[in-house]
Amino acid sequence: MAKPSDFFECQKCGECCKGYGGAFVDDNEIERISRHLGIDPERFLRDYCDWSGGRPLIKAVESGCCIFWNKLCVIHEVKPRMCRIWPFIESILVDPSNWAIIKSMCPGIRDNGNMDDLAECVKGVLAEYDQKY
Repeated sequence: MAKPSDFFECQKCGECCKGYGGAFVDDNEIERISRHLGIDPERFLRDYCDWSGGRPLIKAVESGCCIFWNKLCVIHEVKPRMCRIWPFIESILVDPSNWAIIKSMCPGIRDNGNMDDLAECVKGVLAEYDQKY
């Protein structure tokens, strides 16, 4: 059975931390991140989030990076779901060509070419996340 490390090894480059619209946060994540930062959830939402479609997402700064990127993720221990599961995201199951798009911007992607194994790996990562959180 394929393991996540067969497909990806994080290079800590921050490429996945760039761009608008990637990291929505739910109530549990808001609470966890707020507690980690030592602030109340209302302040977290006001100072660190934008809104899209009625849902909070972590802000990007002028450089296009996540507000929490500073050569490494400053909330790594409590980062939201999207960041935790990256690059094993649901869109790969919908359209496997999304893996090539991710690979084009992420130097940690390993191209072993077996999309069936990749799909099983994505399902496993998602199931493991759901069990933990």
